[in-house]
Amino acid sequence: MRLEDYRPRSKLVVPETTITAPRFPVIDAHNHLAEPFGGGWDKRPLAELLDALDQAGVRHYVDLDGGASEHTLRSHLDYFKAAVPDRFTIFGGIDWGKWPEHGEAFPDWAAERLRLQSSWGARGLKVWKTFGLQVADPRGERVCVDDPRLDVIWQTAAELGLPVVIHSADPVAFFDPVDETNERWEELGEHPEWAFTSPPHPPFRTIVDELARLVARHPQTTFIGAHVGGYSENLAWVSGVLDGCPNFHVDLGARFGELGRQPYTARRFCERYADRIIFGLDMGPDLESYRLAYRLLETEDEYFNYTAGPIPAQGRWMAYGLHLSDAALEKIYFRNAERILQP
Repeated sequence: MRLEDYRPRSKLVVPETTITAPRFPVIDAHNHLAEPFGGGWDKRPLAELLDALDQAGVRHYVDLDGGASEHTLRSHLDYFKAAVPDRFTIFGGIDWGKWPEHGEAFPDWAAERLRLQSSWGARGLKVWKTFGLQVADPRGERVCVDDPRLDVIWQTAAELGLPVVIHSADPVAFFDPVDETNERWEELGEHPEWAFTSPPHPPFRTIVDELARLVARHPQTTFIGAHVGGYSENLAWVSGVLDGCPNFHVDLGARFGELGRQPYTARRFCERYADRIIFGLDMGPDLESYRLAYRLLETEDEYFNYTAGPIPAQGRWMAYGLHLSDAALEKIYFRNAERILQP
């Protein structure tokens, strides 16, 4: 039998809690509306999207797809934000491909584009994982996340009051050899383009340590480390950055499985840093995924699949509920994002 055909059925008899609505209203501060991760809602009726968000208990939705291009930013501002301004926030981004064209003037050019995007209505800056992994300067050299040439960009974000959602690196296993020891072997088999084996790519710790130095060097800029700060497998490391940098926050986007397999550590982490953690799904406005996330955060259920489908999608482990306090849930679900996103 091939591993991919193995579908074990647990015989464990434990309580299963059905969560149909979150304990508090939710601001989803890390998600998408375009393809591939947002479900192409920018080409579907807006009323259907609003209904889906209402069913999920999501009162406000942060679309990061404006960070992909200024064309996407303008179109999403026109389609979503202009129609229902109190339900959507759209982030802008940086076109790293323009660096060769602008040369040494690129950082100032990028900062001015950020100012322009802000004038259009962008309320934040989204930095994708290509920055630190693949973005190169005109000499063809990898641009470090903490490259001082780019300081003007982060300073401009602070001046404009724009939070910076920055996705650095990826799951640690994506940087390991894709062999029988890789805990995400099946996931990488489905998505070989997600493998960033080092070498030739930079080591995982090189990238996240650069992120930590960047955040520390710009205390006036509000940074949100996407995917639990980029290192959900090591919450002690994330805690160290949070302790040293009051301007650093983390979102939970697409890392519920990672938190759910370390429930004791994750619960302590979420309770301790409840003022610095922001809810984000990063799976599009999918009702079943929302309810699974709520189940993980709110209940003390044991040994359940953290994703929809017959087998866990990110790694062959099960999740355990964190059973967070109401005080922590209220902050994580909406209070923190409400504070950070306000104009």
